[in-house]
Amino acid sequence: MTDLIAPSAGAVRTRFAPSPTGTLHLGNIRTALFAWAFARHHHGQFVLRIEDTDLERSSGASADGILRDLAWLGLDVDEGPYYQMQRMARYREVVAKLLAEGRAYHCYMSVEELDQLREAQRARGDKPRYDGHWRPENVAAHGLVPPPGRLPVIRFRNPDEGSVVWHDAVKGRIEITNGELDDLVIARQAPVGEVGVPTYNFCVVVDDIDMRISHVIRGDGHVMNTPRQINIFRALGQEPPVFGHLPTVLGNDGEKLSKRHGATGLDEYAAAGYVPEAIINGLARLGWAHGNDEIFTPAQLVEWFGLDALTPSPARFDAEKFEWLNGEHIKRLPIERLGERLKPFLEAADYALEGGPSPEAVGELLRDRAPTLKKMAEAARYCYVRPIVDAARLAELVGAAQQPALDWVSESLAQVTWERPALAALLKEAQTRFALKPPQLLMPLRLLLTGTTQAPGVDALLFTLGREEARARLAARPAA
Repeated sequence: MTDLIAPSAGAVRTRFAPSPTGTLHLGNIRTALFAWAFARHHHGQFVLRIEDTDLERSSGASADGILRDLAWLGLDVDEGPYYQMQRMARYREVVAKLLAEGRAYHCYMSVEELDQLREAQRARGDKPRYDGHWRPENVAAHGLVPPPGRLPVIRFRNPDEGSVVWHDAVKGRIEITNGELDDLVIARQAPVGEVGVPTYNFCVVVDDIDMRISHVIRGDGHVMNTPRQINIFRALGQEPPVFGHLPTVLGNDGEKLSKRHGATGLDEYAAAGYVPEAIINGLARLGWAHGNDEIFTPAQLVEWFGLDALTPSPARFDAEKFEWLNGEHIKRLPIERLGERLKPFLEAADYALEGGPSPEAVGELLRDRAPTLKKMAEAARYCYVRPIVDAARLAELVGAAQQPALDWVSESLAQVTWERPALAALLKEAQTRFALKPPQLLMPLRLLLTGTTQAPGVDALLFTLGREEARARLAARPAA
């Protein structure tokens, strides 16, 4: 039998253990993020484990999606992925050990009998729970005989006395009396002499021991699993890891985050043009803070992160703030990286990139005006598709004073040095030469270049479109 290895003193090893039953949503991404950040802060290891024992709902595509999403976020994994279905022999080995030591036993109570027991307990005002009917001492005392043909489950023999006490890294001291815990099923039905499929609460304990996990950071939906798991750890002669249970993420209405609050899956945010740095920043702020720092990088998160700064109160997700954060991170991206990330969105919009400005140039033009890459690509249409100018609107903006100014600008663009300072100087000279205020010249130029007056600075537009395209758009203006 493989030895059970206790965590090395001082070695930080965290794990992320999702079920491959769908796409990663914001709640479990935040769990992965905090586990990763804690490991990285302490120069430890971050382990990925795929809990795929739910055969009906698990899928290989979902497992592949988990790996892809973690890689997209930049949450690098030191070990794994480990798949629970590939560790069945190991779990059965440990179940057999507990049986041999009298710490587990066969139970023949049927589902129907268990339901009847719980109904009777509720009727008396008792907490519904399995009553230990098939414990070996009860079998001996009452001469119980297994019903013919009925396959038993295997239950862990929970201690009868005392309490399970642990200091939760997020919630503080928690105590659960053993009297509140019944004997957990740790293996499903199988003939005596065999071990059926082990259950979740048992498998995770074996995994955490074998993988030497020092800190378990997970959602607070697991709080009531923790005392059961701690008792199994101790039955196997191991001290449990440090547990930290993260509070639920709520929407702005105070209800649990769901589809009605907007996108919740990481794949949806990636498709909408969010960048990984912003996702990490936004999720980290849901239940954790570093002073008043609002915008920070993944590297800064790693530098600052600690479990002591996690709050036990539910965090509220604000979709508008999430989008704002994304825009702030887009502004801070190096232009080469912004171009790389924008390019697929420009291609998805079916623009002819070969005949237009580079993605880097478009990103430089629009980075302050679009909070997501998808919206940036939508706004970039006039960079690749020559606009149809509304003649009536142009007539409103172009009078006798502007006509010669527009002609002069168009002609001067043929010779000017194609750099933004030179283009800005040319526009300034045109305003002086023709005694025009800035809006009198720049508004019609914006309309001619983009089809709208709500556009970036004209010098930036000219520089991005290029000399030939800019002059062609000015030359094609309808008669005012």
